[in-house]
Amino acid sequence: MRPTRRHTIWLMSLGIHAVLLAGCSSAPTPHNPPGAAWMPEQLEDETTLACHPTTSVATSLPEENYVFAHQLLTDTHRLSPGDRMKVQVIGDDEMLSGNYVIDDTGQLVIAGMGRVNLQGMTIDEAAQRVREQLIARGLVRDLPRVVDINLIESAGVSVVVSGAVFNPGPVRAGERGPEARAGLTNNVNSGDANVGRSLSTAIRAAGGIRPDASVSDVVLQRGDAWTRVDLSGLIDGTRFTDMRVTHGDRITIPSTGCFDARLVRPGSLTIPGIRVYMSNLSRPAASNATAAIGKDTTSLPYGTRLLQGLVSANCVGGSAMNSHRKAILISKNPINQQSVVINRDIEDMLTSAQRDRINPYLMPDDAIACYDSRMMNFRDAFSLLGEMVGPAATAILINDVAQ
Repeated sequence: MRPTRRHTIWLMSLGIHAVLLAGCSSAPTPHNPPGAAWMPEQLEDETTLACHPTTSVATSLPEENYVFAHQLLTDTHRLSPGDRMKVQVIGDDEMLSGNYVIDDTGQLVIAGMGRVNLQGMTIDEAAQRVREQLIARGLVRDLPRVVDINLIESAGVSVVVSGAVFNPGPVRAGERGPEARAGLTNNVNSGDANVGRSLSTAIRAAGGIRPDASVSDVVLQRGDAWTRVDLSGLIDGTRFTDMRVTHGDRITIPSTGCFDARLVRPGSLTIPGIRVYMSNLSRPAASNATAAIGKDTTSLPYGTRLLQGLVSANCVGGSAMNSHRKAILISKNPINQQSVVINRDIEDMLTSAQRDRINPYLMPDDAIACYDSRMMNFRDAFSLLGEMVGPAATAILINDVAQ
């Protein structure tokens, strides 16, 4: 009977280890460096996060180059690479007159006249420059209004956006598709209003403003001139203050250093949706495919919170045995680029009256992972024990028969 007793003790030991294993936490406990959390909802206590606003670029710009915002707001259309225009020369029989496009260097090329730089000029300034060139080459007589230029197509422009946006860098504002451009080029009439060549469009092209953006202190630089623009009216709807941009403009959005939930929603300065990475391998879902996680599931409206994202990942509801599942949110602090990992008990969030305070907003490229509950871990542990006990019990029975 000794072998039987030893095996019995061994099986009991396995059972105890299985229970202990099942009692372990269903998800790892994350450790974040100081300063990683940047929105209050990422904290489970009432700790107040300190704000660290960035120094505005305006402090380093020459004060003598400052202009009032309305001066640039009322600035007329300035020509940029890609703009299409109709040039008409009095007395010309289609030798000089015709439709022209400003090349990528900002120059216009007319046969017999050579190259003339028109980038950044108004239509009237461009007509005067072309007139002077044609007169200098003896191609036209020195008459007033001998050259007339009309804009046919206003193309997209290249600008640089920096500061509190999700994807800072060079962007295109007012770019049009082939269908829209075809309708313009076939239009014999003059004139075009490209509403996409605006400050708000350029900011959205750079990923939109972050929740820490100072929208009332946006800096716009055009050549040597610069100004401050208050875009807060585009957020609360109190006033419409957008501005036309031109090729080579530089836009800087300072950071307040603080998270502002009012900026986390689709709008004129933010993107409509975000991509969130999801993983749900908890029972009964053995894979993301069986959890119905696909392209449409991971594309969420901007302003979605963690709980809504977990519902989209099929991590909420189901068997009571799988209650108290854990969720991990992997995000990044865009202010200091530190990663932050948040651990939440899903059912605790659902039942808590303070759920809004501990329910973080999802940011672009965040990741969500779901873990099984302790009960499911307990079940798996005993399943493992059963697999091990089966051969052991058979060996005990053979040993007893042999004795």
